[in-house]
Amino acid sequence: MRILVVEDDKLILQSINSSLKNYYTIDSTSDGEEGLYMAEQNIYDTIILDIMLPHLSGDKILKTIREEGINTPVMFLTAKDSLEDKIKGFKMGADDYIVKPFYIEELRIRIEALLRRSGALVYENVLKCGELELNTKSRELLIKGEKIEIKSKLFDILEYLVNNKGAILTKEQLFDRIWGFESDTTINIVEVYIHKLRKILEQYGCHNYIKTIRGVGYMFKIGDENKCLKD
Repeated sequence: MRILVVEDDKLILQSINSSLKNYYTIDSTSDGEEGLYMAEQNIYDTIILDIMLPHLSGDKILKTIREEGINTPVMFLTAKDSLEDKIKGFKMGADDYIVKPFYIEELRIRIEALLRRSGALVYENVLKCGELELNTKSRELLIKGEKIEIKSKLFDILEYLVNNKGAILTKEQLFDRIWGFESDTTINIVEVYIHKLRKILEQYGCHNYIKTIRGVGYMFKIGDENKCLKD
Protein backbone atom coordinates (compact mmCIF):
# COMPACT_ATOMS: atom_id res chain seq x y z
CA MET A 1 0.00 0.00 0.00
CA ARG A 2 1.28 3.49 -0.90
CA ILE A 3 0.01 6.58 0.95
CA LEU A 4 0.47 10.28 0.23
CA VAL A 5 0.60 12.66 3.21
CA VAL A 6 0.29 16.39 2.52
CA GLU A 7 0.90 18.25 5.80
CA ASP A 8 2.83 21.47 6.53
CA ASP A 9 3.36 20.87 10.26
CA LYS A 10 6.78 19.22 10.31
CA LEU A 11 6.29 17.59 13.72
CA ILE A 12 2.97 16.04 12.68
CA LEU A 13 4.45 14.93 9.37
CA GLN A 14 7.42 13.32 11.10
CA SER A 15 5.12 11.58 13.59
CA ILE A 16 2.91 10.17 10.82
CA ASN A 17 5.90 8.99 8.79
CA SER A 18 7.60 7.26 11.72
CA SER A 19 4.35 5.65 12.94
CA LEU A 20 3.08 4.35 9.58
CA LYS A 21 6.31 3.43 7.75
CA ASN A 22 6.16 -0.16 9.05
CA TYR A 23 2.68 -0.59 7.54
CA TYR A 24 2.78 1.43 4.31
CA THR A 25 5.07 3.12 1.83
CA ILE A 26 4.76 6.83 2.64
CA ASP A 27 5.32 9.74 0.27
CA SER A 28 4.98 13.17 1.83
CA THR A 29 5.20 16.89 1.16
CA SER A 30 4.44 20.09 3.06
CA ASP A 31 3.59 22.12 -0.05
CA GLY A 32 0.11 22.28 -1.57
CA GLU A 33 1.19 22.63 -5.20
CA GLU A 34 3.58 19.70 -4.92
CA GLY A 35 0.87 17.73 -3.14
CA LEU A 36 -1.51 18.30 -6.06
CA TYR A 37 1.13 17.20 -8.56
CA MET A 38 1.79 14.00 -6.61
CA ALA A 39 -1.93 13.27 -6.14
CA GLU A 40 -2.52 13.75 -9.88
CA GLN A 41 -0.19 10.84 -10.66
CA ASN A 42 -3.03 8.59 -9.41
CA ILE A 43 -0.70 6.01 -7.86
CA TYR A 44 -1.83 6.12 -4.22
CA ASP A 45 -4.13 3.89 -2.24
CA THR A 46 -5.18 6.78 0.00
CA ILE A 47 -4.28 10.45 0.60
CA ILE A 48 -4.04 12.20 3.98
CA LEU A 49 -4.59 15.88 3.34
CA ASP A 50 -4.30 18.99 5.50
CA ILE A 51 -6.55 21.90 4.51
CA MET A 52 -4.38 24.91 5.38
CA LEU A 53 -1.30 24.49 3.18
CA PRO A 54 1.28 26.78 1.55
CA HIS A 55 0.60 27.77 -2.08
CA LEU A 56 -2.54 25.66 -2.53
CA SER A 57 -5.16 24.66 0.03
CA GLY A 58 -6.18 21.07 0.68
CA ASP A 59 -9.78 21.68 -0.35
CA LYS A 60 -8.59 22.97 -3.73
CA ILE A 61 -6.39 19.89 -4.14
CA LEU A 62 -9.37 17.64 -3.42
CA LYS A 63 -11.66 19.60 -5.74
CA THR A 64 -9.12 19.41 -8.57
CA ILE A 65 -8.43 15.67 -8.38
CA ARG A 66 -12.14 14.84 -8.13
CA GLU A 67 -12.80 16.97 -11.25
CA GLU A 68 -10.03 15.01 -12.98
CA GLY A 69 -11.79 11.74 -12.15
CA ILE A 70 -9.28 10.59 -9.52
CA ASN A 71 -11.24 8.67 -6.89
CA THR A 72 -8.41 7.87 -4.47
CA PRO A 73 -9.80 7.86 -0.91
CA VAL A 74 -8.97 11.17 0.81
CA MET A 75 -8.88 11.84 4.53
CA PHE A 76 -8.82 15.46 5.67
CA LEU A 77 -6.48 15.98 8.63
CA THR A 78 -7.12 19.48 9.94
CA ALA A 79 -7.60 21.80 12.92
CA LYS A 80 -10.88 23.04 11.43
CA ASP A 81 -13.33 21.29 13.73
CA SER A 82 -16.72 22.92 13.18
CA LEU A 83 -19.67 20.88 11.93
CA GLU A 84 -19.90 23.25 8.97
CA ASP A 85 -16.28 22.53 8.01
CA LYS A 86 -16.85 18.77 8.23
CA ILE A 87 -20.00 18.90 6.13
CA LYS A 88 -18.21 21.03 3.54
CA GLY A 89 -15.33 18.54 3.42
CA PHE A 90 -17.58 15.54 2.85
CA LYS A 91 -19.63 17.38 0.23
CA MET A 92 -16.41 18.15 -1.65
CA GLY A 93 -15.63 14.45 -1.87
CA ALA A 94 -13.58 13.65 1.24
CA ASP A 95 -13.97 10.08 2.48
CA ASP A 96 -13.04 10.79 6.10
CA TYR A 97 -12.29 13.75 8.34
CA ILE A 98 -10.08 13.73 11.43
CA VAL A 99 -9.46 16.75 13.64
CA LYS A 100 -6.13 17.80 15.19
CA PRO A 101 -4.94 16.93 17.77
CA PHE A 102 -5.46 13.24 17.13
CA TYR A 103 -4.18 9.83 18.22
CA ILE A 104 -1.86 8.09 15.76
CA GLU A 105 -3.54 4.75 16.47
CA GLU A 106 -6.92 6.23 15.51
CA LEU A 107 -5.40 7.56 12.29
CA ARG A 108 -4.00 4.12 11.43
CA ILE A 109 -7.32 2.39 12.08
CA ARG A 110 -9.17 4.95 9.97
CA ILE A 111 -6.70 4.45 7.14
CA GLU A 112 -7.33 0.70 7.29
CA ALA A 113 -11.09 1.34 7.15
CA LEU A 114 -10.67 3.55 4.05
CA LEU A 115 -8.54 0.90 2.35
CA ARG A 116 -11.08 -1.83 3.12
CA ARG A 117 -13.96 0.23 1.76
CA SER A 118 -12.07 1.01 -1.43
CA GLY A 119 -11.15 -2.66 -1.90
CA ALA A 120 -7.41 -1.99 -1.68
CA LEU A 121 -7.11 -3.92 1.59
CA VAL A 122 -8.52 -7.43 1.83
CA TYR A 123 -8.72 -9.62 4.91
CA GLU A 124 -7.23 -12.79 3.48
CA ASN A 125 -4.50 -10.92 1.56
CA VAL A 126 -4.98 -13.14 -1.50
CA LEU A 127 -5.51 -11.93 -5.06
CA LYS A 128 -6.66 -14.50 -7.63
CA CYS A 129 -6.66 -13.74 -11.32
CA GLY A 130 -6.86 -16.45 -13.96
CA GLU A 131 -4.07 -18.93 -13.22
CA LEU A 132 -2.34 -16.50 -10.84
CA GLU A 133 -2.64 -16.32 -7.06
CA LEU A 134 -0.81 -13.62 -5.10
CA ASN A 135 -0.55 -13.61 -1.33
CA THR A 136 0.13 -9.96 -0.56
CA LYS A 137 1.06 -10.71 3.07
CA SER A 138 3.60 -13.48 2.51
CA ARG A 139 4.44 -12.00 -0.93
CA GLU A 140 4.17 -15.38 -2.62
CA LEU A 141 3.13 -16.00 -6.21
CA LEU A 142 1.48 -19.22 -7.32
CA ILE A 143 0.82 -20.02 -10.97
CA LYS A 144 -1.36 -23.06 -11.65
CA GLY A 145 -0.74 -24.05 -8.04
CA GLU A 146 3.07 -23.92 -8.33
CA LYS A 147 5.00 -21.55 -6.09
CA ILE A 148 7.15 -19.16 -8.13
CA GLU A 149 10.21 -17.34 -6.81
CA ILE A 150 9.87 -13.69 -7.74
CA LYS A 151 11.90 -10.65 -6.74
CA SER A 152 10.37 -7.86 -4.68
CA LYS A 153 9.79 -5.20 -7.35
CA LEU A 154 8.50 -7.76 -9.86
CA PHE A 155 5.94 -8.84 -7.27
CA ASP A 156 5.03 -5.19 -6.62
CA ILE A 157 4.48 -4.53 -10.34
CA LEU A 158 2.36 -7.66 -10.77
CA GLU A 159 0.28 -6.82 -7.68
CA TYR A 160 -0.29 -3.27 -8.96
CA LEU A 161 -1.30 -4.55 -12.40
CA VAL A 162 -3.70 -7.14 -10.97
CA ASN A 163 -5.25 -4.61 -8.59
CA ASN A 164 -5.90 -2.36 -11.60
CA LYS A 165 -6.95 -5.09 -14.03
CA GLY A 166 -8.67 -3.76 -17.12
CA ALA A 167 -7.25 -0.25 -16.61
CA ILE A 168 -4.40 1.29 -18.56
CA LEU A 169 -1.41 2.13 -16.38
CA THR A 170 1.13 4.50 -17.90
CA LYS A 171 4.85 3.92 -17.60
CA GLU A 172 5.01 7.03 -15.46
CA GLN A 173 2.41 5.64 -13.04
CA LEU A 174 4.26 2.33 -12.74
CA PHE A 175 7.59 4.08 -12.23
CA ASP A 176 6.29 6.51 -9.60
CA ARG A 177 4.36 3.77 -7.79
CA ILE A 178 7.14 1.17 -7.66
CA TRP A 179 10.36 3.20 -7.64
CA GLY A 180 9.08 6.52 -6.25
CA PHE A 181 9.55 10.16 -7.18
CA GLU A 182 13.03 10.40 -5.68
CA SER A 183 14.50 7.40 -7.49
CA ASP A 184 17.68 7.98 -9.51
CA THR A 185 16.64 5.19 -11.90
CA THR A 186 15.33 6.17 -15.35
CA ILE A 187 11.81 5.37 -16.51
CA ASN A 188 13.21 2.82 -18.99
CA ILE A 189 13.52 0.43 -16.06
CA VAL A 190 9.76 -0.15 -16.34
CA GLU A 191 10.15 -1.82 -19.75
CA VAL A 192 13.00 -3.97 -18.41
CA TYR A 193 10.92 -5.24 -15.49
CA ILE A 194 7.80 -5.81 -17.60
CA HIS A 195 9.96 -7.92 -19.94
CA LYS A 196 11.27 -9.93 -16.96
CA LEU A 197 7.75 -10.42 -15.64
CA ARG A 198 6.49 -11.63 -19.00
CA LYS A 199 9.39 -14.11 -19.18
CA ILE A 200 8.27 -15.61 -15.88
CA LEU A 201 4.62 -15.77 -16.95
CA GLU A 202 5.56 -17.16 -20.37
CA GLN A 203 6.73 -20.42 -18.79
CA TYR A 204 3.12 -21.04 -17.76
CA GLY A 205 1.39 -19.67 -20.85
CA CYS A 206 0.29 -16.50 -19.04
CA HIS A 207 2.53 -13.87 -20.66
CA ASN A 208 -0.39 -12.49 -22.70
CA TYR A 209 -2.04 -11.34 -19.47
CA ILE A 210 0.06 -8.15 -19.70
CA LYS A 211 -1.01 -6.13 -22.73
CA THR A 212 1.14 -3.33 -24.15
CA ILE A 213 -0.82 -0.21 -25.02
CA ARG A 214 1.49 1.33 -27.60
CA GLY A 215 2.75 4.78 -26.70
CA VAL A 216 0.87 4.76 -23.37
CA GLY A 217 1.67 1.89 -21.01
CA TYR A 218 0.26 -1.47 -19.97
CA MET A 219 -2.95 -3.24 -19.05
CA PHE A 220 -3.54 -6.48 -17.16
CA LYS A 221 -6.33 -8.40 -18.91
CA ILE A 222 -6.99 -12.13 -19.10
CA GLY A 223 -10.26 -12.35 -21.02
CA ASP A 224 -13.91 -12.43 -20.05
CA GLU A 225 -13.93 -16.17 -19.48
CA ASN A 226 -11.74 -15.83 -16.40
CA LYS A 227 -12.47 -13.93 -13.23
CA CYS A 228 -10.16 -11.96 -10.97
CA LEU A 229 -11.07 -12.31 -7.30
CA LYS A 230 -9.98 -10.99 -3.93
CA ASP A 231 -10.38 -13.51 -1.10
